[in-house]
Amino acid sequence: MTQPPNDGPTGTPDTPAPESTGPISSDGSGPGAIPPPPAAYPAYQAPVAKRRRGLLIVSLVLAAAVLLCGGGGTAAFLALRNTEDGEGAKEPAVAVENFLTAVYRDRDAKKAAEHVCSDARDQDKLDAKVAEVQKYAAGYANPRFRWASPKVDNQNGDRATVSTKVTMTTADEKVAEQSLRFTVVRKTGWWVCEVA
Repeated sequence: MTQPPNDGPTGTPDTPAPESTGPISSDGSGPGAIPPPPAAYPAYQAPVAKRRRGLLIVSLVLAAAVLLCGGGGTAAFLALRNTEDGEGAKEPAVAVENFLTAVYRDRDAKKAAEHVCSDARDQDKLDAKVAEVQKYAAGYANPRFRWASPKVDNQNGDRATVSTKVTMTTADEKVAEQSLRFTVVRKTGWWVCEVA
C-alpha cells in the first residue's frame, strides 16, 4: 500500500469515490460505512493440536516412569520380604529336630527362633513356650525329654508336614507323651512355621 502525497487528494483519479448506499450514523456505522482498522494485531497463539499432543506424550512418559518405579519397588519389597536370616535346614525333618532340641533340651527361645520362619517368628510366643516347658519340668524330679525321629507325612514342593511324639520321663519313672505336628516351609532351607 502506498501513502498518498501530502499535498494532493487521496486515491487515484481513475477510482471513483465509494457511493453511499444509505445514511451513515454519527458513530460511523451503517450500510455504507468503512469499518475502522483494528487497534492492534492479535497475539500469536500456538496451534492447539501440537500442545495437546505434547501434553499427551509427557503424560504417557510420566505414567510409564511411575509404573516402572512403583512396580519395581513393589517387586523388590515382595522378593525381600520373604527372605530368611541365615540358612534353614537341609531337610524338613532336620528343621523340626533342631527346633525341638532348642525348646526341650536347651530351653533357649533365641535358639528356637533361629529355626522358625520369619512369618511366624514371634519372640514373645517363643519365650512363653520355653517358659511353659521349664515350669512343667520344674514340677518333676530330673525330667528328660526325648522324641522319635521326626517323620515327613506330606511334602508338596516347598511345604511339608512333619510329625513326632515328645516323651518326658522323670527319675521316679513318670512318663508323659505329646504328639506334635509341624508345618515346615522351604525358603533358604527348611523352616518351622507352625506347631499343632
